[in-house]
Amino acid sequence: MPAERLTAGARLLIAAGGLCGAAGVALSAVAAHAGGGNIATAASFLLVHAPAFLALACLPPLRAPRIGAYAILFGLVLFAGDLLTRHYLGGRLFPMAAPAGGFLMIAGWLVVGISALFRPSA
Repeated sequence: MPAERLTAGARLLIAAGGLCGAAGVALSAVAAHAGGGNIATAASFLLVHAPAFLALACLPPLRAPRIGAYAILFGLVLFAGDLLTRHYLGGRLFPMAAPAGGFLMIAGWLVVGISALFRPSA
Protein backbone atom coordinates (compact mmCIF):
# COMPACT_ATOMS: atom_id res chain seq x y z
CA MET A 1 0.00 0.00 0.00
CA PRO A 2 1.49 3.40 -0.95
CA ALA A 3 2.43 5.53 2.03
CA GLU A 4 0.07 8.34 1.02
CA ARG A 5 -2.89 5.94 1.31
CA LEU A 6 -2.13 4.95 4.90
CA THR A 7 -4.45 6.19 7.61
CA ALA A 8 -3.07 8.07 10.59
CA GLY A 9 -3.82 5.01 12.74
CA ALA A 10 -1.85 2.74 10.41
CA ARG A 11 1.06 5.16 10.41
CA LEU A 12 1.04 5.22 14.22
CA LEU A 13 1.09 1.42 14.41
CA ILE A 14 3.91 1.18 11.83
CA ALA A 15 5.92 3.74 13.79
CA ALA A 16 5.22 1.83 17.01
CA GLY A 17 6.34 -1.42 15.36
CA GLY A 18 9.59 0.14 14.21
CA LEU A 19 10.31 1.79 17.56
CA CYS A 20 9.44 -1.37 19.50
CA GLY A 21 11.69 -3.43 17.25
CA ALA A 22 14.61 -1.03 17.60
CA ALA A 23 14.17 -0.70 21.37
CA GLY A 24 13.79 -4.46 21.72
CA VAL A 25 17.04 -5.15 19.88
CA ALA A 26 18.91 -2.46 21.84
CA LEU A 27 17.57 -3.69 25.17
CA SER A 28 18.39 -7.29 24.26
CA ALA A 29 21.99 -6.23 23.71
CA VAL A 30 22.05 -4.40 27.05
CA ALA A 31 20.56 -7.44 28.80
CA ALA A 32 23.12 -9.76 27.18
CA HIS A 33 26.09 -7.61 28.21
CA ALA A 34 24.96 -6.02 31.47
CA GLY A 35 22.40 -8.51 32.71
CA GLY A 36 19.09 -7.68 34.21
CA GLY A 37 15.97 -9.80 34.17
CA ASN A 38 13.65 -6.83 33.89
CA ILE A 39 15.57 -5.53 30.87
CA ALA A 40 15.40 -8.91 29.14
CA THR A 41 11.69 -9.23 29.84
CA ALA A 42 10.97 -5.74 28.51
CA ALA A 43 13.09 -6.49 25.42
CA SER A 44 11.21 -9.72 24.77
CA PHE A 45 7.82 -8.04 25.01
CA LEU A 46 8.93 -5.24 22.70
CA LEU A 47 10.33 -7.67 20.13
CA VAL A 48 7.26 -9.89 20.16
CA HIS A 49 4.88 -7.00 19.68
CA ALA A 50 6.87 -5.11 17.01
CA PRO A 51 5.79 -7.33 14.08
CA ALA A 52 2.31 -7.57 15.55
CA PHE A 53 1.91 -3.80 15.25
CA LEU A 54 3.07 -3.96 11.64
CA ALA A 55 0.51 -6.69 10.92
CA LEU A 56 -2.27 -4.81 12.71
CA ALA A 57 -1.46 -1.72 10.65
CA CYS A 58 -2.20 -3.75 7.50
CA LEU A 59 -5.75 -4.56 8.59
CA PRO A 60 -8.61 -2.48 7.21
CA PRO A 61 -9.15 0.58 9.41
CA LEU A 62 -11.97 -0.92 11.44
CA ARG A 63 -12.77 0.44 14.87
CA ALA A 64 -12.53 -2.69 17.06
CA PRO A 65 -9.15 -4.00 15.87
CA ARG A 66 -7.70 -0.47 16.00
CA ILE A 67 -8.94 0.04 19.56
CA GLY A 68 -7.45 -3.33 20.49
CA ALA A 69 -4.14 -2.39 18.88
CA TYR A 70 -4.02 0.91 20.77
CA ALA A 71 -4.79 -0.91 24.04
CA ILE A 72 -1.92 -3.31 23.33
CA LEU A 73 0.40 -0.40 22.57
CA PHE A 74 -0.55 1.56 25.70
CA GLY A 75 -0.28 -1.60 27.80
CA LEU A 76 3.15 -2.35 26.38
CA VAL A 77 4.35 1.16 27.21
CA LEU A 78 3.13 0.75 30.80
CA PHE A 79 4.48 -2.78 31.22
CA ALA A 80 7.91 -2.28 29.66
CA GLY A 81 8.15 1.24 31.05
CA ASP A 82 7.57 0.01 34.58
CA LEU A 83 10.14 -2.80 34.25
CA LEU A 84 12.75 -0.41 32.88
CA THR A 85 11.95 2.24 35.50
CA ARG A 86 12.46 -0.38 38.21
CA HIS A 87 15.83 -1.35 36.78
CA TYR A 88 17.25 2.06 35.93
CA LEU A 89 15.61 4.31 38.53
CA GLY A 90 15.08 1.84 41.35
CA GLY A 91 11.36 2.55 41.65
CA ARG A 92 8.10 2.03 39.88
CA LEU A 93 6.55 4.07 37.13
CA PHE A 94 3.50 4.21 39.42
CA PRO A 95 1.87 1.57 41.65
CA MET A 96 0.42 -1.33 39.63
CA ALA A 97 1.79 0.01 36.30
CA ALA A 98 3.11 -3.36 35.10
CA PRO A 99 -0.05 -5.31 36.02
CA ALA A 100 -2.22 -2.60 34.45
CA GLY A 101 -0.10 -2.76 31.32
CA GLY A 102 -0.35 -6.54 31.24
CA PHE A 103 -4.12 -6.34 31.64
CA LEU A 104 -4.37 -3.83 28.79
CA MET A 105 -2.27 -6.04 26.52
CA ILE A 106 -4.46 -9.07 27.29
CA ALA A 107 -7.65 -7.07 26.80
CA GLY A 108 -6.34 -5.56 23.58
CA TRP A 109 -5.48 -8.97 22.15
CA LEU A 110 -8.92 -10.25 23.11
CA VAL A 111 -10.57 -7.30 21.36
CA VAL A 112 -8.50 -7.93 18.23
CA GLY A 113 -9.32 -11.64 18.26
CA ILE A 114 -13.02 -11.26 19.03
CA SER A 115 -13.39 -8.55 16.39
CA ALA A 116 -12.77 -11.19 13.73
CA LEU A 117 -15.95 -12.99 14.79
CA PHE A 118 -18.23 -10.10 13.90
CA ARG A 119 -19.10 -8.61 10.54
CA PRO A 120 -18.06 -4.97 10.38
CA SER A 121 -20.85 -2.48 9.99
CA ALA A 122 -21.03 -0.63 6.69
